[in-house]
Amino acid sequence: MNIATPLNVIQMDEIERISYQTLAPIARKIDEERIYPEDIMRAMGAAGAYGTHIGGTDAATDLSEAILSMAKASEACLSTGFCMWCQDTLAWYIASSDNDWLKSNILPMVATGEVLGGTGMSNPMKAIAEIEPLRLKGKRVEGGYSVKGLLPWVSNLSEDGWFGIMFSVEDGDTTKGVMAIAHADEAKGVRLKLDHEFVAMGGTATCNVQFRDVYIPDEQVVGDPAPAFIRRIRGGFVLLQCGMAAGMIKSAIDQMQQVKGPLGHVNKFLDKQPEDFQAEYDALVADVLEMSKTPYDQSPEYWKRVLEARLKGGELAVEAAHYAMLHCGARGYVSHGVAQRRLREAYFVAIVTPATKHLRKMLAELG
Repeated sequence: MNIATPLNVIQMDEIERISYQTLAPIARKIDEERIYPEDIMRAMGAAGAYGTHIGGTDAATDLSEAILSMAKASEACLSTGFCMWCQDTLAWYIASSDNDWLKSNILPMVATGEVLGGTGMSNPMKAIAEIEPLRLKGKRVEGGYSVKGLLPWVSNLSEDGWFGIMFSVEDGDTTKGVMAIAHADEAKGVRLKLDHEFVAMGGTATCNVQFRDVYIPDEQVVGDPAPAFIRRIRGGFVLLQCGMAAGMIKSAIDQMQQVKGPLGHVNKFLDKQPEDFQAEYDALVADVLEMSKTPYDQSPEYWKRVLEARLKGGELAVEAAHYAMLHCGARGYVSHGVAQRRLREAYFVAIVTPATKHLRKMLAELG
């Protein structure tokens, strides 16, 4: 049986209001004091931000509204935009699976923001690309798996949250990967330790997660073995990240436009102007929204196109933020300046898994 989860009604006006009136005024505080914006994350859920892309493989699933909601928040604060991606991706895992227990019991709460959680797939995605080894190991036990190991950098996660994991299991003479949705419960052996030693993105509730012989029941497994499920979700996983890129680029364009009055007479000598970035931004967003209509396309052609858009988004975000700093000049270089914060945040779009080098590796292998 494949339970279809009803889509949430999204309130884009409310998401815009939250982004501009509630989030934007505290974005500097989130950055400087490393505050996780939990109330905003839950408000975004109540407005329907996490529930428009969860119809599953049998529905006409479209990622557009999830991406546009994430972009709107990212215009003000990338920590929040990234946490929204984590939440969206957790919902994407469950909705894309054949696991009726997770769809019935966990997905509705994730979709509304009642339950918050993360992706946990940075290490597995790099392991699949043969960049680093898989960090979690499991063994088959009655009714499920016992998992141990240390998983670094799981974001949007606190005690009682849910998140994706992938672990290796010895299966006869071979080793297989299994993907599941884990529960952050220290009583069950899942221990979280905050890890916020970043130059930006400190408000993302990013943790190192230790697994001490944690029991993962079969009812929490979404991919066994994992490869077929990874192929199913990978397009949406990567494409959703373009919401962060779009918000960053739009913010940089706005910053450049804002200083045209006082500094336009000298900024016109810079190599790139806001109009240049606007054209690239419009083309990127149009491409991403078109691909958003077919997120379960597993063809090599579609996958390559997704990777190219994600690479373009990361590179353009960094370039646009760089030029925003140049356009703003000294007023953007002070400690409270928006431009310097946005530049630090922009590099995250190029570094978060899959990072620029990871994307280029995958594209090279596709030929």
